[in-house]
Amino acid sequence: MTGPQTTRRKRANGVESRQRILDATVEIAGERGYDGTSIAAVSAKCGLPASSIYWHFKDKDDLIAAVIERSFETWLQAVELPGEDAGTPLERVVLMAANVARSLLAAPDFLRLGLMLALERRPTEPRGRTVFLQVRDISHRRIAEIIAGLFPALSEDEVHTLTTYTVAGADGLFVHREVQGDSIDLVALFELHARLVHDAAARLAAQAGH
Repeated sequence: MTGPQTTRRKRANGVESRQRILDATVEIAGERGYDGTSIAAVSAKCGLPASSIYWHFKDKDDLIAAVIERSFETWLQAVELPGEDAGTPLERVVLMAANVARSLLAAPDFLRLGLMLALERRPTEPRGRTVFLQVRDISHRRIAEIIAGLFPALSEDEVHTLTTYTVAGADGLFVHREVQGDSIDLVALFELHARLVHDAAARLAAQAGH
């Protein structure tokens, strides 16, 4: 006999299975890259049959895209400028940078897999790459809004340049940490990067005021 309780249990089991599949995919993709990731490997890793994976995801590409989306949602929550009670504009920017760095350390899947796909060129573009570029554009706009809000004197081109520099610098710091390992203090580097961007923005804004 079925009822609300049975339905809730099935839904909970479905959510748990989906998370197990995504977690396994992160591990496999991190070790083997996009080409080395397969449904069979994910199945062996998470302990669920391939049929369960295909119930949740159409194919490997859909699975990789879902990993990027899940990680991005977690990461984007950190790209939020703290309120004015958190201190001066510089202090707020540095705090946000530290939060972003910590989110990348906790869930690096979005950037690690995304950059891996973005740097590859294939005859048919994987959906994961498309999703990464789309969500990356969202984060670019979020950062641009923050810079424009803190420095309203900046022109649209200046905001775009600073935003591009901010994102590119963050990419470089993340990759450097991936290469060098735990010896790199990503939080401290992101805080330094934030200070440099803030200083550059302040100088440009001061020049615009004269």
